[in-house]
Amino acid sequence: QVHLVESGGGLVQAGGSLRLSCAASRSIFSTNAMGWYRQDPGKQRELVAAITSGGNTNYADSVKGRFTISRDNAKNTVYLQMSSLKPEDTAVYYCNAPAGCSGNRCYGYLVHAWGQGTQVTVSS
Repeated sequence: QVHLVESGGGLVQAGGSLRLSCAASRSIFSTNAMGWYRQDPGKQRELVAAITSGGNTNYADSVKGRFTISRDNAKNTVYLQMSSLKPEDTAVYYCNAPAGCSGNRCYGYLVHAWGQGTQVTVSS
């Protein structure tokens, strides 16, 4: 049984920071890239940050320079440090394993059963 459990979201003022955590099943985490996705109401999920098993990172242009993804393989945990937050960052944030990464670009997802996600709300 695969588990994805996100935490760390909350309500912050624009310009503030949050650190999200995702605890994943070892069977998924140990051999795959991991990513953070976000979804606003009425929109599809988008991949905003990913990190390969070797530690290479990739970010969507909208968050580059503000978000940092990292992973702790011993703890089967992936983190997203979010800084200089903007109201447009408001969304539910999810973690998953990208289906593939090519040329430092990751896409899709492997775990069909998404976690509950964690809500990030940025006020102006």
